Amino acid sequence: MRVHEASDNTFKITLREILLTILHINLIQLPFPLIMSKIKLLSHNLHTFYKSIKNLIIDGLFPIRCLGCGTYDHWICNKCHTTLPILTEQHCPICKKHITHNGETCFECLQKNTSIDGVFIASHYSDTLLKKAIHYYKYRFVKDLSEPLALLLAQSLQNSNLPAPDIIIPVPLHKRRLRWRGFNQAEELAYALDLQIPIITDILIRMRYTKPQARTKNKNNRKNNLSNAFHISHTETIKQKNILLIDDIITTGTTLEECASVLKKSGAKNVYCLVLARE
Repeated sequence: MRVHEASDNTFKITLREILLTILHINLIQLPFPLIMSKIKLLSHNLHTFYKSIKNLIIDGLFPIRCLGCGTYDHWICNKCHTTLPILTEQHCPICKKHITHNGETCFECLQKNTSIDGVFIASHYSDTLLKKAIHYYKYRFVKDLSEPLALLLAQSLQNSNLPAPDIIIPVPLHKRRLRWRGFNQAEELAYALDLQIPIITDILIRMRYTKPQARTKNKNNRKNNLSNAFHISHTETIKQKNILLIDDIITTGTTLEECASVLKKSGAKNVYCLVLARE
């Protein structure tokens, strides 16, 4: 069984911080704001302590094994990661017929009132390992898969010439689904990708809870399902800006289209999208 040395160190350091915080709280002598500050610090340290204990137990009972070959220590080992396919051709995201260098929307489709300027797709969803990894990421809540999946995005971007974005916006989750999953997979991918570009998570808001798009097979029903689901909280930040939307997978493109539409209506100059795979 595997117990990370880093986790053990975090456990010891956090326990020390909790004890120090308790010893330094003298409620009689401290002013109220400082008391609250100390209490918040203690709460944070207790939360970190709890997470460290939980991770130690889980790692001990259920060691991490590669989803590809079953070896220990990584969700996707280095050897299996090299087998993940990277798309060598990008197509128009709307008609899926015309080959375009960066997944730009072709001229014909741009005349059809679409708001998406392009979708750059990293890999094939048909790949068994990638499909399994995305399933574990989203539905078994394995947040640690952010790193290897973001690495796949980074490797695919080496073949791209996307316009430099001013802002990165992860496709948002409704707060109800966020509570269920515990994290926004698109947001985690954006931070793990680390493009040194501002990531804004509070400007594109998912206002309405909708059933998962994967359960809605009809294209018109998908569009109706997401109608008026997204809202821009403040428009000044995105006016005349090049936006890069990040999500995990694209099926019909309805989610990305709805996001791009509200961004364009609020003044965004261009909206490109980056996704792991097309389902």
